[in-house]
Amino acid sequence: MFEQIKHNMETISGIEIYPILSLLIFFFFFVGLGFWVFSYTKDKIREMSQIPLEEGSIIISKDK
Repeated sequence: MFEQIKHNMETISGIEIYPILSLLIFFFFFVGLGFWVFSYTKDKIREMSQIPLEEGSIIISKDK
């Protein structure tokens, strides 16, 4: 079965660009995500970690 798929893919012109594009999208997404995560300040992370513990938070439980 793989041989049939391989043969079909070899007959499509310009198909070799798709693996390169998918690798570049994958790479740039995770580099951007890493930059976004490491650019957070400690104060912002501390503020976000306290959100569930603030007074007046609405607690939704699935237990019935």
